[in-house]
Amino acid sequence: MKQLPPIIMDNGTGFTKLGFAGNDSPSFVIPTAIATRQAPGTAGSASRTMVPSKPSSLSSGGFLSSKRGTEDLDFFIGDEAISQSNSSGYGLSYPIRHGQVENWDHMERFWEQSIFKYLRCEPEDHHFLLESLGLEAFGLYGKHRGDYAVLALAASWTSSKVQDRSLTGTVIDSGDGVTHVIPVADGYVIGSSIKHIPIAGLDITRFVQSLLRDRNEPDSSLRTAEKIKQDYSYVCPDIVKEFARYDRDPERFLQHTVETPSGKTVVVDVGFERFLGPEIFFNPEIASSDFPTPLPEVVDSVIQSSPIDVRRGLYKNIVLSGGSTLFENFAKRLHRDIKHIVEARIRKSEELSGAKSGGLDVQVVSHKKQRNAVWFGGSLLAQTPEFFSYCHTKADYEEYGPSIARRYNVFQSAV
Repeated sequence: MKQLPPIIMDNGTGFTKLGFAGNDSPSFVIPTAIATRQAPGTAGSASRTMVPSKPSSLSSGGFLSSKRGTEDLDFFIGDEAISQSNSSGYGLSYPIRHGQVENWDHMERFWEQSIFKYLRCEPEDHHFLLESLGLEAFGLYGKHRGDYAVLALAASWTSSKVQDRSLTGTVIDSGDGVTHVIPVADGYVIGSSIKHIPIAGLDITRFVQSLLRDRNEPDSSLRTAEKIKQDYSYVCPDIVKEFARYDRDPERFLQHTVETPSGKTVVVDVGFERFLGPEIFFNPEIASSDFPTPLPEVVDSVIQSSPIDVRRGLYKNIVLSGGSTLFENFAKRLHRDIKHIVEARIRKSEELSGAKSGGLDVQVVSHKKQRNAVWFGGSLLAQTPEFFSYCHTKADYEEYGPSIARRYNVFQSAV
């Protein structure tokens, strides 16, 4: 019997990518959102975490209905859930928050429709590569728990800057809910040095929204702010000089046409928020005092806290991953700021020791697969012949129990 292609599932805070190994891009990219029936008398909210929606007609997935009842088949996921936000009796929630699953019941239902309605396959017939999906809940044929930092490193091999296929590097993964800085040495994640930053795509969107409101723009909805962020934003080399450029040249202000939910068309001015939005990665204090450390300093501290013998490789291969690293000039600004930090440390060391340093190579790698780097890295891994030997099977789970999820067959070790 011919082996069916493995399924790659990358569940992020904002979006989920679904598809089959061997493809260059995921078959589906949908919001990680689920609309479920609310109890009578429960009011929905139009916020980021609760928006009314309506039922689904999904009839597959009997394994979950046998556990909870047929009424639990009545839900939507992804764009369908969001598009039905004006229907009564259904609320929309996001089961992943800041990179962590908060509602496992909703997450299982989300996976159910991902498999049966979108990918249209039987889980018993495929191997899976993903972070968390359970063998016991879905009866998967086989599963490999891929570490997204290692997968992102593999995806960077498509860049012309990468001379060898190394699995040593520092991954900056920034999506909708959280930004992680993760050092990896020879395929092993240095867990003690990982740091996360509570600044990501949604935070930038909300900051842009606040700027629109401060100017009393005719439309300052979250949807409009997100569109402005995606279509117009860029990273500037110097925020003070950029403000001066706008003051000297009013024509740098653009106009964005918005169609409101009521069908009315309005024009919104787009100005300072074009560069102020992404700037919160480099000057976070302009948006909040809760986390004042710039991203370049976080990256440097992560590498400095790693073992000394791998630091050179971590500086040489700083890899970008996720949609929030796609801003124009993001990689260039990050490289410049990290290099300034490193060079200042080297100069101080030379002054104290009196010895001349050989210098340190700092390289930030951006590439064409950056937006879906984790998914694409999984697609590369899962199409190799060795992948199937890495997977845990249903028989393994039945023999060893849930502890099998803590064992990586790639390294034949527990984590």
